[in-house]
Amino acid sequence: MTSSSGASPRVVLGVCGGIAAYKAVEVCRRLVDAGVHVTPVLTASATKFVTPLTFSALASEPALTELFDGPEAIPHTRLGQQADLVLVAPATARLIGAYAAGISSDLLTATLLATRAPVLVAPAMHTEMWEHPAVQENLATLRRRGVGVIGPEEGRLAGGDVGAGRLAAPEAIVAAVLERLGPIDTSSASSLAGTTVVVTAGGTREPIDPVRFLGNRSSGKMGHAVAAEAARRGAHVILVTTASAGVPDGVEVVRVETAQQMADAVLAVAPRAGIVVMAAAVADFRPRSVAGTKLKKADGVPEIVLERTPDILAALGAAKPEGQVLVGFAAETHEVCANAAAKLAAKHVDLMVANDVTAPGAGFEVDTNRAVLLDSAGRVDEQPLMTKAALAAVILDRISKEQQ
Repeated sequence: MTSSSGASPRVVLGVCGGIAAYKAVEVCRRLVDAGVHVTPVLTASATKFVTPLTFSALASEPALTELFDGPEAIPHTRLGQQADLVLVAPATARLIGAYAAGISSDLLTATLLATRAPVLVAPAMHTEMWEHPAVQENLATLRRRGVGVIGPEEGRLAGGDVGAGRLAAPEAIVAAVLERLGPIDTSSASSLAGTTVVVTAGGTREPIDPVRFLGNRSSGKMGHAVAAEAARRGAHVILVTTASAGVPDGVEVVRVETAQQMADAVLAVAPRAGIVVMAAAVADFRPRSVAGTKLKKADGVPEIVLERTPDILAALGAAKPEGQVLVGFAAETHEVCANAAAKLAAKHVDLMVANDVTAPGAGFEVDTNRAVLLDSAGRVDEQPLMTKAALAAVILDRISKEQQ
């Protein structure tokens, strides 16, 4: 199947605290390999056994752990509405009881109560807990409500005991998920094979002296997400970035710092690219002269004269080869659509991705974004709040339509 957006089916992978949590890492990997978009949600207890970073490295987007302290005001609502299936593996007795009773105490239980998607739970616990009447009654309640239960196996348990309650094998859990999802359209996995994609990311730093610089708050997360999604689709990706965040294997990385360095790097490789995505926040101005030594307070307030930096997007638009798709980004604070449309026309861009950086969850240094996509034909598509990984998929889906 595909999700309602036409992309890969979306599965929320809930992980509870228990020794079997380490097996959820393999479940996550196998689901991603099968073409599933996986969003991990870990309980506080789960993080005692496995780290969110482990799941973030393997999943389709960063692992989530908090209901109230993250960038989104209501993350459970987004997760519940966008999910095609919710899987909890391992599911502890506590989670099963809370879910059956309709009690929301963390991000995972809130997501379970906020979704209308199918739910599968894979219990794991000690034999005595598994056989307790309360646990079995709670499971019976969930089954009556349509929740699928992937029963545990018999085998070696924590502490050396042997009995029922061992988490089902990862391959069995994944098989149950794929059976419920149905056939998965994996055509996007190779949709960019043979295509060179150039992506820029991060905010440039324009030096004032050896210590200070003019910069911005861009983290590079959006550009890195686009690069990762393009690589997943089989493209040869050249990522020109100022950010230190990791990148998937196979992505060619060019590290830069200033706008001029980024211009030199991008303009050198863009002519052979089928797609260029300018996600970086490039400085518009730089100091005309750079002090050779650190400026001292004792010398008074320095007078810094600014000059324009190279307009990389305009240069790319002016020299765009036939058939190349050029994507620009517009980080705005007001009149988002009007400013983005003017930028799109002035710089001969095929697709502009604009966002209000003052909006909650849509600015710099967060894992989510709320964007508007504008194209040269005058279409304007407003996107809901979503992770930057999900937005990257939307952007590349839209680019595919531009190429048709």
